[in-house]
Amino acid sequence: MEQDVSAVVEQVTALVTVYGLQVIGAIAILIAGWIGAGWAARATDKGLRRIKGVDRTLARFFVSAGRCTVLVITGLAVLSQFGVQMASLLVVLSTAGLAIGLALQGTLSNVAAGVTCFRQGGHDGVIALGGGSGLDAGKAVALMAGQSLPLWDFEDAGDNWTRANTEAIAPIVAVPTTAGTGSEVGRASVILHEAEKVKKIIFHPRMLPAIVILDPELTVGLPAGLTAATGMDALSHSLEAWCSPLYHPLAEGIAAEGVRLVHQYLARVVTEGTDIEARTHMLVASTMGATAFQRGLGAMHALAHPLGALYDAHHGTLNAVLMPYVLQVNRSVIEVRLARLGRYLGLEDAGFEGFMDWLLALRSQIGIPGDLTALGIDDTQAALIGKMAAADPSAGTNPIPFSAGEYRALFLCALSGNLEASE
Repeated sequence: MEQDVSAVVEQVTALVTVYGLQVIGAIAILIAGWIGAGWAARATDKGLRRIKGVDRTLARFFVSAGRCTVLVITGLAVLSQFGVQMASLLVVLSTAGLAIGLALQGTLSNVAAGVTCFRQGGHDGVIALGGGSGLDAGKAVALMAGQSLPLWDFEDAGDNWTRANTEAIAPIVAVPTTAGTGSEVGRASVILHEAEKVKKIIFHPRMLPAIVILDPELTVGLPAGLTAATGMDALSHSLEAWCSPLYHPLAEGIAAEGVRLVHQYLARVVTEGTDIEARTHMLVASTMGATAFQRGLGAMHALAHPLGALYDAHHGTLNAVLMPYVLQVNRSVIEVRLARLGRYLGLEDAGFEGFMDWLLALRSQIGIPGDLTALGIDDTQAALIGKMAAADPSAGTNPIPFSAGEYRALFLCALSGNLEASE
């Protein structure tokens, strides 16, 4: 069945318009069905052409893998930014003989709806397209599509992942549209349990995407604020991996170079969003950060996870605000390591103070708030946040083990902007 370009674009645009006002607590699923190739040759608009390479790479992978029906997992932000290009993507994939489903990202309930969509549509592959949430949701759908156990049975604890039917996990292609989370090279997804207001990590080695496409063109339209926040998320991954007490020299080297790329390119790309060279290097920095943090994360993420779950605050922004407070409280253990990193970056003052001066200047330059209050966070749940942070898996590789009370105190320092008190 052939569908005209205007009809496809109208469907995608309507999806954004209609469901954009109802995204909280709801998932919108659009089964595009078969889309003919009638208008593919007429897609001459530059906006369509710029992701042609991505389209064809995706199509070649699924066709060569013997897959014929693909589910595309993405989000409202991506549809808003790339509505026309999304229509182009669907057409090119269908031209290659693939039936397409389009689903929006979400939390636990949305992953469940995505699994239903996958099964009802008879899909056999997943394209995860978007920022960290979209990629995580896509990977979770691919994992759960062929499982009989509930999602939480695969939480990253012990050997839970061995419960999964490995052969039933669908192949994944990941296409990030932000440079920050690095989920495209991760074997896990962070999924929000809405009822418990807790973010949980779902893990399986086969959740690692089979192909990752880093196309800087897809990040050009990202607003400066999100470019800054996601870029600082990439920095947090490499920085916490660098400070981790675990032994992993390969990850350590990757982390150092990931920090260097952020040092050189983040402020530049926030200032000039169309700088393709800077966009490219930030995508690489994001991928490197997520590769490096197999060495471990730390208190930034241990606090960011509960704060994101309780206050629905942006993950990258949380890490960016928390970063100097966490470094300060870990200073006694990481001072020498940060001096080494400062020398690699070529900082004029390569000591701990010099590194902190660079970090604080970068945050100010790219518009990151100095405290958590600016994000609408208060102290009413401080005790709970401390307990959740201490129990978070990321806390296990912080350079210094902290109790729930110490995490509470660290949170309150970041809330009030009192950097000295976190020493």
